[in-house]
This record gives sequence, C-alpha cells and structure tokens, in this order.
Amino acid sequence: MPITGGNALLDVNFILSKAQIGDKTKVADLGCGASGHFVFSASKLVGERGKVYAVDILKTILENINRRAKLENLQNIETVWSDLEIFGATKIEAGSLDVAMLINTLYQSHKRAEILREAIRMLKKDGILLVVEWKNISSPIGPPVEERVKPDLMKVAAKKLGLNLEEEFEAGPYHYGLIFTKI
Repeated sequence: MPITGGNALLDVNFILSKAQIGDKTKVADLGCGASGHFVFSASKLVGERGKVYAVDILKTILENINRRAKLENLQNIETVWSDLEIFGATKIEAGSLDVAMLINTLYQSHKRAEILREAIRMLKKDGILLVVEWKNISSPIGPPVEERVKPDLMKVAAKKLGLNLEEEFEAGPYHYGLIFTKI
C-alpha cells in the first residue's frame, strides 16, 4: 500500500501530544498546508476556549481551511496570511502563543533562521516550538536530500535564537521531531 500522507506518514495525535496541546491552548500551525491536517486535530484538543491559527502564504489554502472550519462550525480556528520569512509580518501578537508548530515547513525555504525568529517572536516565555522535518536520508518520498533540514544545524540555530532543546523524537518513518522551549 503506498504512503499517501495523512496519519500513514505522520501520526498527528502522537505529534500533538508531544507539544502538550490541550484545553485553552493558543497554537499556530506555521505553514499549515492545504489539508490543514494538524489544524483540525489541534482544534479538537484546544476546545472552545483555545485558539488555532492556520498560517500560510497561499491564500487559496487559507480559503479552503476557512470553508471547512465553517462547515464543521469550528470557531476556534483563525486563518492568517503571512510570509513567515519576514520578521513581524504575521498578524499574531508577540508573546501570545503557547505552541508554534513548523511541520514540514522549513525545508521549503532558504531563510530558515528568519522563519524561526518569526515563530519565536509569537511564543510566550516557556512556550513550545514543535519542529517536524524530513530525516536527512534518501527515501522514496519527500524532498531531495539536499533540501532537507539537518537536525544538528537546526539545534545549533535554535540555541543561538534563545530556544532550549527539550526532546528529540521519531516523528514517523521519514521524519524527526524536535521540541524546544523559549527561554
């Protein structure tokens, strides 16, 4: 059976549990992608008093997520258009998020440090940054190996930007996960 995405590729509930997302949590999925796979699962976890920001640079993606959120009457999801490579561009208040998620986002940019700085800007002190990226191995799916984010470089950059590495975990057969807290 081919792996086509969804929970076959990444176990959403397992990954969200690593980020300690629960009732009343304020979460942003930065680079949420077309399906909003993590957005809708997080929406259930944060409850009515929580908030999930679906952030992307493609407006069509945000329109689709908005449409589905309305259909499912999910009032705790808010879409935000942003270029994450620009510091301060995301219309989410600085220091307001409990959790920021970068899931298969960083490999798509050559301005990774800028994206990290923007994510950190929005996090509260002791807030969690969850990073899930493609392992640096050749695999039948995913981006070319040279586009992938090396976990060691990610850890060095994160430390320089004021993050503490809390945990490293297997996020799936082709992915690794890193949990950081904002110092």
